[in-house]
Amino acid sequence: MVTTRLDDDAAKAAPLFENRDWRLHADGLEHRDTGYFIDRDTLNARRPDGHWEWPLHLSEKSWCGVRSFREAFIAALDAFGIVPDRKLTLSFALGFGTRVGGAAPDAFVPLADLVRPRAPAPRAAFAVRPLVAARA
Repeated sequence: MVTTRLDDDAAKAAPLFENRDWRLHADGLEHRDTGYFIDRDTLNARRPDGHWEWPLHLSEKSWCGVRSFREAFIAALDAFGIVPDRKLTLSFALGFGTRVGGAAPDAFVPLADLVRPRAPAPRAAFAVRPLVAARA
């Protein structure tokens, strides 16, 4: 996946949208801390199965929080007239998983952990008692 950086003039332009992690410029979407940039022309990139590329790709980044990215991504689609479809929701679910109660707002819970839960931890050793009481 090819990404580009904003030139100085574009970087100085007022953002169209911003939240705690992302800024939307006329040229595309930029992560505020890392400078990671998604070009406007690639926002609607899809994989061969129809899933959206960016939610799946960004879910692999440890610095990408799902709530702020989703908010910024939807704002970018809206600003650039890109119509989301049902595969967008599935792409976020497949990539970022589902948040389970008690997790931090942007905590990542892989979908595989929900479908195939981890085996319980082994129990502590215990004394074996005979099934039949000994006769005196």
